[in-house]
Amino acid sequence: MLNILWRNMKWRFENPLSIVFTIVQPLLWLVMYSTVANHTMKNLGITNYTAFILPGIFVLVTFGACCSCGFINFIMRSNGSFYRILIAPISRKSIVLGQIFEAIMVSFLEVTILGIISIFFSVRIKTGLVGLLLIILFIFLTGFFMSSLSYSISLLLPNEVIYETVMNAIVLPFFFLSTALFPIEGLSGTLKTIILINPFTHVINALRSLIIGDTILFSDILFVIFLFTALCILSFLLAMWRLKKETTN
Repeated sequence: MLNILWRNMKWRFENPLSIVFTIVQPLLWLVMYSTVANHTMKNLGITNYTAFILPGIFVLVTFGACCSCGFINFIMRSNGSFYRILIAPISRKSIVLGQIFEAIMVSFLEVTILGIISIFFSVRIKTGLVGLLLIILFIFLTGFFMSSLSYSISLLLPNEVIYETVMNAIVLPFFFLSTALFPIEGLSGTLKTIILINPFTHVINALRSLIIGDTILFSDILFVIFLFTALCILSFLLAMWRLKKETTN
């Protein structure tokens, strides 16, 4: 696993633009959109819209970093290293985990950058150290789920062009049909139902409660932990199954 992790990290160091490109859009959302919309959101009772939007931006940047896990897989296919790894005496679990943890590390790097920038917009974690640790846990679970899912999808598709199209078709609806940008209060009908069944709505709400809430609602927190733990297990099993099929083909 460490060899795969280090191989991917070397590729990141050699291609730093892969980090820059995945953080630019979330950074623009955080700085520009929150500044422009801040006045309007005050009319809805949101005093600091940057703090409100920050959890959704954390999830968005995690999406971007973890989707790059699939791109690295296509690069490995094109240079032949993917097939050399398959015949190497290394467990399939180590291959998958090496890919996943590298993407998670990039996610944490980018989330940290956004978190530091948000300090200049008067964003503080009101739930303190416990809240910070829970935020780290949620970013890890979100990153694990998305990176293993994107890795599985990359194994199913023939090239990176189709992969990018499919991932955009997944990520953008999940992001916009959540509470990332707007509160759910006031919504009703089908739209509200769709937002409520979106798993990322719950992790965004949990992150938001840890950042701007005065107390930690452990019942809500535990529900999100169990939900994303289950999603992580399922997506990891999917990645393992698909990689084993590559081995037998």
